[in-house]
Amino acid sequence: MAKEKRDKQEKQVESKPPAVAHHSAKETPRLKSRFQAEVAPALMKEFDLKNPMAVPHLNKIVVNMGVGEATQNAKILDPAVNELGQITGQKPVTTKAKKSIAAFKVREGQAIGAMVTLRGDRMWEFLDRLLNVALPRVRDFKGVSTKSFDGRGNYTLGLHDQLIFPEIDYARVDKTKGMNVTIVTTARNDDQARVLLKHLGMPFRP
Repeated sequence: MAKEKRDKQEKQVESKPPAVAHHSAKETPRLKSRFQAEVAPALMKEFDLKNPMAVPHLNKIVVNMGVGEATQNAKILDPAVNELGQITGQKPVTTKAKKSIAAFKVREGQAIGAMVTLRGDRMWEFLDRLLNVALPRVRDFKGVSTKSFDGRGNYTLGLHDQLIFPEIDYARVDKTKGMNVTIVTTARNDDQARVLLKHLGMPFRP
């Protein structure tokens, strides 16, 4: 009887379909795949580049949320840290004042915001959600400014509130919080960076 039960269990194990390999392997982010297949070749042609390594690409994305009220009440910073973590999928670090400013009642070393630095796949996934999900949810959206480059090929986008990200539960938000998204590229200048971001889908205003 025991032998028959053991034989039956072995047959059940044998009859189970093998695990599908691609479920365990992490898929390449959609926007990263498009950059490699379409954007990079287009940039090589547009900038007349011979070496693929010279193609401008994304280096990192820094998302910074300042919370001025935290100087009066440190607990106000907790929701900001939590929400920024939900938006980016990465644990934020608190940002601290570099110097004291008496007029704003800010002391050196005091926590005044939260920040996340995204690289690799998380960077690509965040940018994809920003361009294709979050920005289209902005009321009366007419595109982003072309004047927010820093002269070194990096672009900073200011967002007025966190509710444009679907990860945020509207019912749990006590106050809207703005944030800055800085896209750091390897572009030699602002013109190269602008073309790169446009190819990736950045909706610049005409």
